[in-house]
Amino acid sequence: MKMDKRIWIVIALAAAVGLVLAKRQREKSEIPPQAAAPAELSKPLPRLVDLGAGKCIPCKAMAPILEELRAEYVDVFHVEFIDVWENPDAARPYGINLIPTQIFFDANGVERWRHEGFLGKAEILAKWRELGVVN
Repeated sequence: MKMDKRIWIVIALAAAVGLVLAKRQREKSEIPPQAAAPAELSKPLPRLVDLGAGKCIPCKAMAPILEELRAEYVDVFHVEFIDVWENPDAARPYGINLIPTQIFFDANGVERWRHEGFLGKAEILAKWRELGVVN
C-alpha cells in the first residue's frame, strides 16, 4: 500500500513540474512586440533589451555601452534596460536564466537572438550587422 502512495506522489509531482515548464515555454513565446517598452518608442525599429541589475558587476560594465548605443543609433534601433531586481514583473515575460541577458528583436518584435553574460559594444554591433540592421 505504501508503494502505491509513493508512485502517485511521484506521478503528481512530475505532472506539476511538466505544467510549470509548459507554462514557462508558452510565456516565452508570447512576448508582445513592444512588451515593457518605454512610451517614447514612436516608430517600429529593431530593439535591444538588456535585462540586468544596477548592482550587478557585468551589468554595470555594460551600462555605458548601452548609453553610447542609445545615443549613436537612435534612429536605427532602440535600446532598453530592465532592472530585474527592481522590476521583476517587467522581466518575467522574457524568461531569463541569468543576468545580464541581451535580447535582440526585429522591428516586428520577433526575437532574433539572445545572449547571456557581458556583451561588448563591438559584439553588439557585429550581431546587428549579421541581422542586417547596421552596415
